[in-house]
Amino acid sequence: MRITQSSIAASSLANLQASLARNAQLQEQMTSGKVINRPSDSPTGIVTVMSMKSQIASSTQYSRNASDGAAWLGTVDSTLQTVNERLQRVRDLVLQGSSTGTLDPTSRQALATEVTSLRGELMGLANTSYSGRPIFGGTTANAKAYDDTTYAYQGNDGQVTRRLDSATTVEVGASGPTVFGDGATSMFKMLDDIATNLVSNTPALAGNLAQIDGRMNDVLQTLTDVGVRTNRVTAAQTNADDNVLSMSSTLSGVEDIDLPKTILDMQLSSNAYQAALSATAKVLQPSLMDFLR
Repeated sequence: MRITQSSIAASSLANLQASLARNAQLQEQMTSGKVINRPSDSPTGIVTVMSMKSQIASSTQYSRNASDGAAWLGTVDSTLQTVNERLQRVRDLVLQGSSTGTLDPTSRQALATEVTSLRGELMGLANTSYSGRPIFGGTTANAKAYDDTTYAYQGNDGQVTRRLDSATTVEVGASGPTVFGDGATSMFKMLDDIATNLVSNTPALAGNLAQIDGRMNDVLQTLTDVGVRTNRVTAAQTNADDNVLSMSSTLSGVEDIDLPKTILDMQLSSNAYQAALSATAKVLQPSLMDFLR
């Protein structure tokens, strides 16, 4: 087989082009910090990378959901704690007003006035909102869970939920009627009755005391439930964050360059290119006159 000058030139140029392309690829990897910059770099690797990025995105969203759910539940918890404290104060006032022969009408009126003030404060707590939505109103679009005048519940039975993983959701709100009642059977109507009884119907306060204890029990049960859900949300957020860290580490192993190795490869490739360039220059020295001799 006869090897012509043109075939040598073509082969040399092809080798130079391949060496130059290798240099360009290593330079791109150095610049991006990634081994895989396009599907053609590794058809199988890109599938793994895309799958892991999708899982990381999902876990990141689950973590955000859990964080938001924890904030909701934290608002519910702190509100219920305050509700319980205010009811305890009402209970103390009822016990004080139940005593006979020690309080004059002015003192009883003062007790009633404080109960009325506490009722207004509890109404504000019942209408507590998070991100513009009442935490005791279900999924209602109303700005408040309760009407200030009629004490009617303006929410609904819908549950505000957050997704913690592909198969788990958790409720992050609380039922207004369970804690505060509704309308004529509400906590607020009870407090109005207590204020009236403190002034003019002392014997009825015994029944009011039992009502207060019932409401406080409802609050404590809801607080317990909120605590259980908070623990679930916190655990889910920790798990999602751990998944993100683990998968990000694995993704880095698949996608990111080994910097020392890439630097060494780049130096070797550059040296090989320079050597090939020098050798090719010598091989392709013959001119047209050499072929005419």
